[in-house]
Amino acid sequence: MERRTASVRLPTRLYSLALLCYLAIPVVVIASGTVASLIDPEWAVRTGNYALNFKLLEFAKAGVVLAGMGLVLALWIACCWLVLKSRERSLGWLAFAVAGSLGFSVIAALKDRAPGPNDAYQHFVGGLNTVLRVALEVMLFFSIWVLAYQAMVVKRGLMIRLQAAVTGRSVDDIVAEQLASSGMWAAAEGMEVLYLVPLLYLLWPLAFNLVGRLFRSRPV
Repeated sequence: MERRTASVRLPTRLYSLALLCYLAIPVVVIASGTVASLIDPEWAVRTGNYALNFKLLEFAKAGVVLAGMGLVLALWIACCWLVLKSRERSLGWLAFAVAGSLGFSVIAALKDRAPGPNDAYQHFVGGLNTVLRVALEVMLFFSIWVLAYQAMVVKRGLMIRLQAAVTGRSVDDIVAEQLASSGMWAAAEGMEVLYLVPLLYLLWPLAFNLVGRLFRSRPV
């Protein structure tokens, strides 16, 4: 009986680990960027061999950035692998991880071949016919991308107002400054949207199951 319970709970644990791996990505990005920014090659001025030490510090700075990128890639692959493993799907689907957020929408749409008894979402999608299932996934795809974009817009507005409150500058001045370097801001905000999309895909089944449990627990 204990073995059977463990096998039922294992997919939930794997899915939770996938979510943790994905949540760790911005932590790694921020940490590696911070460490890299703290490394100043001009420290070599205080040493006897300036040219050599300057290059070594530059290599160290670049090494921190590359190590951070490598760890981010490893976390992304681990997240996709754990989602597939939790749903007992072929690792051939891992090739979609190369397509980033778009590819993850395919991975997230895969049904669990052995859903647990408490996984209301997988039982729900498993009971849909092909037409309804395709309609659900298309609706979910557009809804998640729109929600991710709107979340980025809300975050942008909040950050502008926070910066205005901290610096004492007007909101119009800050907006004008951002418009002057719109390319950089657009790239950063695009990355935010691309990060939010898989996160919303990961949270959606958990939210569905949570709401389902709340409704089941309500007294009739």
